[in-house]
Amino acid sequence: MRSIARGLGLGSAAMALTALTALAWPGTAGAAPSGTASLYAPSALVLGITAGEDAASGTVLRAVTLVCAPRPGGTHPSHAAACAELRANSDRLDAVAEPDTDTACTREWNPMTVTADGVWQGHRMSYSYTFGNPCGLRNTTGALFGF
Repeated sequence: MRSIARGLGLGSAAMALTALTALAWPGTAGAAPSGTASLYAPSALVLGITAGEDAASGTVLRAVTLVCAPRPGGTHPSHAAACAELRANSDRLDAVAEPDTDTACTREWNPMTVTADGVWQGHRMSYSYTFGNPCGLRNTTGALFGF
């Protein structure tokens, strides 16, 4: 009886070790068969608002995620509207980011930079736009950077 219990203990330990190895080994557990393609091209971005002229040297104030495929999602408060804007204007994001021309803002220099980094319809995207001050950012014409 004692040897059977020891044998079961060793067998259970070996099975647990095998399962952990399979989970930890790269490319084995949960790997999709090679050559399969998704129905949707990946579209996931990190959008950020930075105080300063350059996103690399400024202070990040806010950041959200935006996923557009297979359906809109992420932490962006208006993800469906932001994805629709991206679909319509992905080749000219400056039109989405630029401030409304009917808005009166002061001419103070207090730059705010918005960024969009990630993958859009399967292609790498890295975009930035610098506003002269927070008023310009608040009065953008689109929902993409309205968070």
